[in-house]
Amino acid sequence: MHQILRQNQLKPHRVGTFLQSSDPNFTAKVIDVVGLYMNPPENAVVLCVDEKTQLQALDRTQSMLPMRPDQIERRTHDDKRNGTVQLYAALEVHAGHVIPRVEDRHRSREFIEFMNQLLQIYPEGQLHVVLDNVATHRSEKVQLWHTKPNHRRVVFHFIPTYSSWLNRVEVLFNLVQAKVIRRGRFPSKQDLTAKLLAYIERFNQEKRIFEWTKTADVILRSCTSRTRR
Repeated sequence: MHQILRQNQLKPHRVGTFLQSSDPNFTAKVIDVVGLYMNPPENAVVLCVDEKTQLQALDRTQSMLPMRPDQIERRTHDDKRNGTVQLYAALEVHAGHVIPRVEDRHRSREFIEFMNQLLQIYPEGQLHVVLDNVATHRSEKVQLWHTKPNHRRVVFHFIPTYSSWLNRVEVLFNLVQAKVIRRGRFPSKQDLTAKLLAYIERFNQEKRIFEWTKTADVILRSCTSRTRR
């Protein structure tokens, strides 16, 4: 049996998951966002914005025992909870630069304050902002903020529902999870905040650009073939 599976490149022990978006405007939104990545408007800034919420400042109840020859790293099974923070981030797509902001809460108020911060950092020209459809991005407060004359140079581009992979800042959040959160120890929210900002500062120094390579046509054909199976 094992030889048959290997010869046919079958891996029954591995299972993947997917979720097809039911957004009625899926096609138009994919074309719009991918167009920003691959053919951005002249003299405009493209920002991918999102929040990594409920980041817990967890510490171990006892010190970890470090890895050594023939011995894995060991830690206690329980944690000490020291509060949570919300990481707001705006990735400038074509520059590999991130603007971070750490808040205690995740509401429209904090989102608007972050947008005001971005307007100060980019005082001129259009800002094309890619973001998801959560309520804090679409609330009446945000819509009212958007109607003000000095805010109209911000153009929101909402990704389709269940399509977080289309927002480039999610790559940064995956790195934060792996490099900062997963094995971190945080005796306080202030310590967690400092380590998050320090990692993003190093990221900015490296100027890592996440290149988008798939055209909208390729993505849409892939999604269409998946639904026909």
